Amino acid sequence: MADQQIPSPKVVVGVDGSESAHRALEWGATEAARTGLPLYIVHALSMPLVMSRYAGATRFPPTEEMSAQGRELLDDATRHVRSSHPELEVETELALEEPPSALLRRIDHGDMVVVGSRGLGPVRSALAGSAGTRLASKAICPVVVVPHRQEGPISHTGPERIVVGVDGSVDSRRALRFALSRAASRGGSSVVAVHSWRTPPTFAARSTTAEGWASPPDDLLDRHSEEMVSGILAELMDDTVEDVDITVVRTGNDPVDALVEAGGQADLIVVGSRGRGGVSGLLLGSVTQGLLHTATIPVAVLPRGSEED
Repeated sequence: MADQQIPSPKVVVGVDGSESAHRALEWGATEAARTGLPLYIVHALSMPLVMSRYAGATRFPPTEEMSAQGRELLDDATRHVRSSHPELEVETELALEEPPSALLRRIDHGDMVVVGSRGLGPVRSALAGSAGTRLASKAICPVVVVPHRQEGPISHTGPERIVVGVDGSVDSRRALRFALSRAASRGGSSVVAVHSWRTPPTFAARSTTAEGWASPPDDLLDRHSEEMVSGILAELMDDTVEDVDITVVRTGNDPVDALVEAGGQADLIVVGSRGRGGVSGLLLGSVTQGLLHTATIPVAVLPRGSEED
């Protein structure tokens, strides 16, 4: 159970025995098999911290029964994965800490981490997606949250229809670059770039509105949206993605609703961890949080970037 130096890149999946985690495992295994990366499966025991005057904070050790159950869960996950992907390289680890911490400590740049949108636990209804939200706000690699209520196949190896949210921010540029690169690597895939000019207002904007400031008319916002999206696409297009079929959707609807609607017939929604509507200090942008709780297809959240990206 000691920390291991795990090579990257890899696909990391958190499992806990729930149906949601099972679906995440299948998605992650398919992704690992498609990309030729190893699959690393983690089960977190969530052992409590014990404070000691001499030893400091240490994890309470699991009972033999807890350890045995955890190893059995990991063994079952491995058998299930190898039944459909026999050549896949699979490693497992039984971790002591909480699921988000356990996964964050075992990922690196170039990895992908996959979790279900809802796991086991006494408050799972009230905190649906909380582990995914914590991961997406702190991870240094893409986080894919697989919904527990998705209909149809979890994942497939053929062409994908990828929906990506674009708002002009650094993070959304990273999301669009990721979507284009992913589509280019899977022949016949397409990308739908969605921009809503109804960006969630910051506190300052709400204050200005309250003082009588009015939003510009929709035709002006639509024209600005067209110029912005066209400029970003021109900036990111190159020979590697020239064969990708790209559709642009511009709308004044709520951005979460617009992305969910566009994703109705898609395989994946891609967003940045925080867009222009984000408020400094929040872990995730409100659009990303909304998607993690409402989307019925997997959502990939890209890590925060810098202005140089």
